[in-house]
Amino acid sequence: MRDFLPQDKIKRERLIATVVDSYTARGFQQIETPVLEDLDRLTSGQGGDNEKLVFKVQKRGEEFTQAQEAGEELADLGLRFDLTVPLTRFYASNHAKLPRVFKAIQTGPVFRAERPQKGRYRQFIQCDIDIIGDDSILAELELLSASLSALAAIGITDATIRVNHRELLRSNIQALGISPSDALSAMITIDKLDKVGIEGVAKELGEKFGEAVQKAAQDWLSAIDASDVPELLKPIWQGLGDQASSLRFDPTLVRGMGYYTGSIFEIEHPESGSSIGGGGRYDGMVGKWLGTDAPAVGISLGIERIVDLIPDQQSSGESVVLVLEANTEARGLAIQQQLIKSGQQVRLEIRPKNLKALLEQLAESGYQQFAIVDESVSDLSGLDFKQIG
Repeated sequence: MRDFLPQDKIKRERLIATVVDSYTARGFQQIETPVLEDLDRLTSGQGGDNEKLVFKVQKRGEEFTQAQEAGEELADLGLRFDLTVPLTRFYASNHAKLPRVFKAIQTGPVFRAERPQKGRYRQFIQCDIDIIGDDSILAELELLSASLSALAAIGITDATIRVNHRELLRSNIQALGISPSDALSAMITIDKLDKVGIEGVAKELGEKFGEAVQKAAQDWLSAIDASDVPELLKPIWQGLGDQASSLRFDPTLVRGMGYYTGSIFEIEHPESGSSIGGGGRYDGMVGKWLGTDAPAVGISLGIERIVDLIPDQQSSGESVVLVLEANTEARGLAIQQQLIKSGQQVRLEIRPKNLKALLEQLAESGYQQFAIVDESVSDLSGLDFKQIG
């Protein structure tokens, strides 16, 4: 969990605003959900390994005392580890007030109690778009197209989206000689491909399921042809048109969440050591809380990893400093208001003994010009702006 300096905060907020504007232009609507969810919901078996990383919140007051005396679970709430679980609860509670096909945007912090490292934190921001109520291929196409457009809007045009389908993955696993009941264990091993390579994955599968499976896995992984898009996924390539050049079929893509039921996606960038986003279809999850099934598909952008790919930028308008001499506060405030109306960002400072040191500090925060306000300055025309530095 981190603090952010002003320039870092400005950069992040601009990035998020650009992404959200790109999504709202396509008809997605913003919602907000609490960071706390019922612990039972967060640990329902749908969140994969992330369920082991939930920050638990203890019961309060008498409930805590009673649970402690009875030797029961002391926690009843947890901090959300993603935005999908809260969205499905939100939809189940509010679906009567929402459109038949609901297109949602969520942006906010999520929390995972894991060992921090580069690009992986205990608190981080996600920006999700989801479509609930549409089981057609259009939903996938909208999400992928919108995500690529949002990335382009912030200057990322060389991202690639890896695409797979859970049915294809299960079929390939079964073809290796692994039973359906062991498919999840096999997926966990296959998901390590980037870390341990083909031989490492084949060896681990062999240790779990026998020598024949190891040989079959080695042959399968070595013969993969990413250009051979299967019929099940071809409508995605055909529907995206020119944007399809940013897609890559990856039959080994797993995605760790247990709730995925169909197509799955992962966004990668050549300058990032980890994925910068991902998602997929999770048709069975909403029904778990609603009582009736509702098709759903979503994709998430990882803001922490994306922001590292964006170069620092100066503010969109002039950032100036008005340095006030003694007894000029009133005219300084009046001039500040006039400059703000013209689109500038204006900071007021009482003139210190060491003006040079002050200006050097402000230059690091993005301020570009300064002007002295003394008793001879009555309005904008009397200002003499000079470059800082």
